[in-house]
Amino acid sequence: MPEEDLLELKFRLLDGSDIGPFRYSPASTVAMLKERIVAEWPKDKKGGPKSANDIKLINAGKILENNKTVGQCRTPFGELPKGVITMHAVVQMSLTKAKTEKKMDEAPKKNMCACTIL
Repeated sequence: MPEEDLLELKFRLLDGSDIGPFRYSPASTVAMLKERIVAEWPKDKKGGPKSANDIKLINAGKILENNKTVGQCRTPFGELPKGVITMHAVVQMSLTKAKTEKKMDEAPKKNMCACTIL
C-alpha cells in the first residue's frame, strides 16, 4: 500500500494526554485500533483498560463499532489531507465487572447502623 494512503491517528485520553500518532491503513478495523491502545497504554496511569472491550473509541461525536474499518469511520469534511486525526479513547469497564465491584464495596456498609436521639 502506498505511503500516502496511510492515515495518521492519535488517541486522546480522558486526562488530555495522547497515545500516538500511529499510521494505519484505511482497511484496519476499529478492533485493531483498540488492541493497539491497550498495548500502548501508559503503565503509570491508573484505571487503564484490561482488554480492548473496555475501550470506546469516539470520532466526530460517534462511538465507533469494532467491525468498521478506519476508512469507513473517517469524516469526509473538516479533515486536513495530511493532518493527524484525533480520536477519543474512553475506558468503560464492562457492566458485569462494575456490578461485581460495586457489590463488594457495598458489603461492609450493610452491617452499619445509626441512631439519633433528639
